[in-house]
Amino acid sequence: MAFSVHVNMNRCTGCGICVVACPVNALELHTVDPVTKEKIYHVKDGKSISMDVKLELCAGCGVCVAACPYKVITLAGKGMTNVLV
Repeated sequence: MAFSVHVNMNRCTGCGICVVACPVNALELHTVDPVTKEKIYHVKDGKSISMDVKLELCAGCGVCVAACPYKVITLAGKGMTNVLV
């Protein structure tokens, strides 16, 4: 893999639009109650929102980046520039 996916969980609302848009099902969004620190998470209304990116499935297509209405996903890597900040 020559790229990486970054999700700014401090700004993520947990809407799930990126998960639905992903053509290879590389994203999983979980809402955990009670709050846990097992994964990268963002606390909203007392619940933990965690995003898992399955890099072994990710094709680096950038569909999730384009789909995110809050512009919290960045795709970067070899031969690429940040698609979105």
